[in-house]
Amino acid sequence: MRINFRKLSLLVLSTLLFAAVWAKTPKYHYVSIRTDKGDCLLKLYNETPRHRDNFVKLVREEYYEGLMFHRVIHNFMVQGGDPNSRYAAQKQALGEGGPDYKIPAEIQEGLVHKKGAIGAARDDNPAKQSSASQFYLVQGRVFTPAALDSLEQFRLKGKKLTAQQREVYTTIGGSPHLDGNYTVFGELLNGIETIDKIAVVETDERDRPLEDVRMSMKVLTRREALNLEREMEGLPPKTGFFTKILDIFYSRDY
Repeated sequence: MRINFRKLSLLVLSTLLFAAVWAKTPKYHYVSIRTDKGDCLLKLYNETPRHRDNFVKLVREEYYEGLMFHRVIHNFMVQGGDPNSRYAAQKQALGEGGPDYKIPAEIQEGLVHKKGAIGAARDDNPAKQSSASQFYLVQGRVFTPAALDSLEQFRLKGKKLTAQQREVYTTIGGSPHLDGNYTVFGELLNGIETIDKIAVVETDERDRPLEDVRMSMKVLTRREALNLEREMEGLPPKTGFFTKILDIFYSRDY
């Protein structure tokens, strides 16, 4: 019996050591967004860790469940995240709700407002601190080089766009005038057409949709995120028995 117990102990220890050695953490955090107009998948940037971690925390707390996209402007963006929208009456003004803290700005030059980007809404504070919960998904539009020249001259007051920005806004499109003023902290991997569907709904004088468009969110688990990243690399997902056994030793979250 003593030998068998030792063998069992060694087996368990070996399994734990093997799991520790071969454990992987996903490169990014991913959030699935379900709406009345379709679904989309969001990748959160590691370059903006405070916004990433705060968004993940709120999603896991089900903060966004049933909230509306309360501000929608065609060829610009769709905005949501106001907790007051969950039970809002028709015609009720929205856009002022959220947690009682702000997120310090994490504005990065290379993270731009291309179509499908997610940015943090904010009020007109000089430090450009972000709302803790309100966000927007960029629709924008595609610009011609001449239109970007005009934007630089008049709206940007002579500030020149980078080569990267010009490439993005003449191909993918977006809202270049927001760059440098709001924190961009992620982008859609799929479901951009959902933003297009939301952006064309009829709205009132406050840009609130006349027909409510609600959201539901979920952070992908560690295994779901790992398999997503494998698929993006052209590899099959890992779903076998041994993988499931190893996953027992790890939290679903990361």
